Amino acid sequence: MLKTRRLGRSNLEVSAIGLGCMGMSHAYGPPGDKPEMIALFRTAVERGVTFFDTAEVYGPFENEELVGEGLAPFRAQVTIATKFGIKNEGGQQVVDSRPEVVKRSAEGSLQRLRVETIDLYYQHRVDPKVPIEDVAGTVKELIEQGKVRHFGMSEAGVPTIRRAHAVLPVTAVQSEYSLWWRKPEEELLPALEELGIGFVPFSPLGKGFLTGAIDEKTTFEKSDFRNVVPRFTPEARKANLALVDLLRRIAEQKKATPAQIALAWLLARQPWIVPIPGTTKRSRLEENLGAAAVELTADERREIESAASRIDIQGARYPEHLEKRTGL
Repeated sequence: MLKTRRLGRSNLEVSAIGLGCMGMSHAYGPPGDKPEMIALFRTAVERGVTFFDTAEVYGPFENEELVGEGLAPFRAQVTIATKFGIKNEGGQQVVDSRPEVVKRSAEGSLQRLRVETIDLYYQHRVDPKVPIEDVAGTVKELIEQGKVRHFGMSEAGVPTIRRAHAVLPVTAVQSEYSLWWRKPEEELLPALEELGIGFVPFSPLGKGFLTGAIDEKTTFEKSDFRNVVPRFTPEARKANLALVDLLRRIAEQKKATPAQIALAWLLARQPWIVPIPGTTKRSRLEENLGAAAVELTADERREIESAASRIDIQGARYPEHLEKRTGL
């Protein structure tokens, strides 16, 4: 069974690797086959996964409904995280964390997830028009009403996290983090350690790139988000394969896969880091969970980091309009 980890200094203990559910119904091409996805939830729980991540805007709404149905038989065993603060308006995603909107979102999420309490409720992106103190105060009310257990933030900057944490302790911060996006190491991780906040890396496998299954010739479905990501242009992919080659080399020495090395590296960074790789395939789920058994020595970690730091990753991680919403 999977080991567990505590998110920061909170009392929230979850499996060392969680499951990001977004791709089952949103962003990475056509939605997965529903009976297959429901079966995948069952397999995940059987393998010891207790931490599942979704959001109101995935679908929108469809992913929460899928997670609610898939995890209904296991409610007592699992921690479900969802997010508020992004809505769809005329096909565009817009941030909105006004208190009345947050409360309405919570009611909808509770229904779709089929739960009485949301275990971990993240602000999906910071809303520059609403003071973060008001957002934290609203979530505090929801906690007092028994509708939410823990407060989280996603892709927020350190000053905003500090201000929110002063009003209501933040249990976890979720941001992109992997061997090909290491910016959180500069300011975010030291601040989280100081404040006792857990860290939940999304896209820990570089949106699939670090698995080694993607190269410059790979084509994506028309509806796949990666088509608009600068880091996924054929030229950038070709250049970035140097990082996958590094992971392959280490993986061969450890009798593991590139994905397992990428996840094992994250797990070795801090005991309060819990990555949430997403997948729609049982074989990938098994592979990802196998990373928890891969032990990297200090020398191996240094080797990976030193080799990775010499690779100049090509392409931005988001199109410009989306990057503007991060780190506020």
